[in-house]
Amino acid sequence: MFQSPLRGIRVVEQGTFITGPCAGMMLADLGADVIKVEGPEGDPYRAYQRGLYSPHFQAYNRNKRSIACDLKKPADRELFDALVAGADVYLQNFRPGTAERLGAGVSRLTALNPRLVYCSISGFGADGPYADRPSYDSVAQALSGFLSVVVDTERPRFLGPALADAITGLYAAYGILAALLERAGTGRGRLVEVSMFEAMAHFAVEPFAAWFALGEAPKSSDRPRLAQAYILRTADERLLAIHLSSLEKFWSGLTTALEAPELRADARFSERLARIRHYEALGAELDRRFRARPLADWVDRLSANDVPFAPINGVDAVVEDPQARHLGLIVPVEAGIEGGREAVRPAVQFDGRRATSVRAAPLLDQHGKDIRAAIAAGRGWPEAAADTAWRAAG
Repeated sequence: MFQSPLRGIRVVEQGTFITGPCAGMMLADLGADVIKVEGPEGDPYRAYQRGLYSPHFQAYNRNKRSIACDLKKPADRELFDALVAGADVYLQNFRPGTAERLGAGVSRLTALNPRLVYCSISGFGADGPYADRPSYDSVAQALSGFLSVVVDTERPRFLGPALADAITGLYAAYGILAALLERAGTGRGRLVEVSMFEAMAHFAVEPFAAWFALGEAPKSSDRPRLAQAYILRTADERLLAIHLSSLEKFWSGLTTALEAPELRADARFSERLARIRHYEALGAELDRRFRARPLADWVDRLSANDVPFAPINGVDAVVEDPQARHLGLIVPVEAGIEGGREAVRPAVQFDGRRATSVRAAPLLDQHGKDIRAAIAAGRGWPEAAADTAWRAAG
């Protein structure tokens, strides 16, 4: 019988909004048993749009259990300690100092459980001149330099969704997995720390490499220009992206699809470096030609000539996309009481198997009664529900 890769790993998550919950979800998607410990009012992201079960909360809290605890109460503190004592991972994204005030600081919890991998996520790091500042997605994108290489300075605006939040959660999960692997040999846990600032700076590693090598700060227009990437509008007002990259065959294929040998012969576009120098001029030529035919025609023509392209799909179109259906990308949500009935499955496969469902994000304190009963009965870590369903990919 196939078992999820992290089956048997136990995680206590005190995450709010996105960074911590995203890290917990990444572990839960791989089979870890994640108990989300929430305050009496719940994760504030529950009420981000309406009620206590916003779609935003659902997105990052699937495959978890929830218990509401007031750590100011001795009984709830004892319960929390019992969960930590039986856990492999503890995860929080409080502002520096908050965990210590709650009795959930690294020294105290690792004294309870020396095998514990303790993960702390912050905005700017545990100390330093910015440590006490509040940080959110847009702040981290801006400070890290990432925003400077994706935003058009003539018409600056933020890009959605919350990239810095989610990317920081991915880095946290990556660090946790490394610490768990090391613990298999040493028997001891680790303190894993990641800040949104550091995560986004690392995510922008290529622009930093360009700065260090060339001494020029990259601009938002550099990457599409060098990659020869264009967004073009078709006759039926659809948008389509193409990416010519560095292989000459893609340029040749595009000019064939366009039935435009004159572009291939044009001295401004005859070589890749020339096309980079004349990026705007080529974009204008392509835009004029692509407006002559509807999207369906371009899909056929570009496919036939091996040009890297894709229509710019809305989320509704992705759900119906033939490749998404072939990959089983959209799966049912199991055990849902309210909220969405479908979700995007975990992206990875193992031995040709992919997840075929996810469990619904928990309601506030949905599993509190069962968890409390297990702890009170001295049974240790309360057993989880059935593992996420995985099956061999067809």
